[in-house]
Amino acid sequence: MSRAFVKENDLEHAGIDIPEKPISTHPNYVTPNGLHEINQSIKILETELEGIKKNDDATAKQKKFRIERDLRYFFARLKSAILVDPQTQPNKQVLFAAHVEVENTEGKVFYFKIVGEDEANISLGKISYISPLAKALIGAKIGDEVIWNKPSGDEILIINKISYFE
Repeated sequence: MSRAFVKENDLEHAGIDIPEKPISTHPNYVTPNGLHEINQSIKILETELEGIKKNDDATAKQKKFRIERDLRYFFARLKSAILVDPQTQPNKQVLFAAHVEVENTEGKVFYFKIVGEDEANISLGKISYISPLAKALIGAKIGDEVIWNKPSGDEILIINKISYFE
């Protein structure tokens, strides 16, 4: 399209239509650490927003809109947070906030912590309570066998240890 047919105002606002982050329809259960992470994210974003408000170029505007979108997301998650204290959970059963040690049939040991959606990070062994693995583990007791439905095939896991701490 020729530049003659583009309004200056259109160029100024190009790329600032930033879609909202989707908010899960599941209950927003959080551990104390998960709640802390949400609050920290808000503080960091607010600091970034203060720093960028002084800059008025197109790149800064786009970054400002992204930060504002992320703040809306985290404020919504904070408002809907349902705090679960790990100390109130029974050590004999896998529930939300549990640290679980499992072993497969070949003797390989895995450690998982069942957390909220925003706190999940598989590289740290933190799995969301709505994940298929967490759903298989929740309700199990020490010595129980559960089936881990993996893309590579089902794997039987035996619950070795359940603990709750933050």
